[in-house]
Amino acid sequence: MQAVNYSTFRKRLSESMDRVERDHVPLLITRQNGTPAVLISLDEYNAFMETTHLASSAKNAERLNRAITELEQGKGIEHDLIETD
Repeated sequence: MQAVNYSTFRKRLSESMDRVERDHVPLLITRQNGTPAVLISLDEYNAFMETTHLASSAKNAERLNRAITELEQGKGIEHDLIETD
């Protein structure tokens, strides 16, 4: 994760936003007398929210973890996508 102080971030706001969106790397914004903040792309935020939602149920989280383990063990099955109009 890259870090930048608040003054530099403010001066380079557009550039910082472009970099976060392009590189999908969070940006830590530090402040002299305050709690730091993190800037992430909208795609990263949406992915985080989806993951949080999916893992909010213990049963669903267990199912997802089991599926990940199976994929890592090479037990995944590849399927062709079915496109509908």
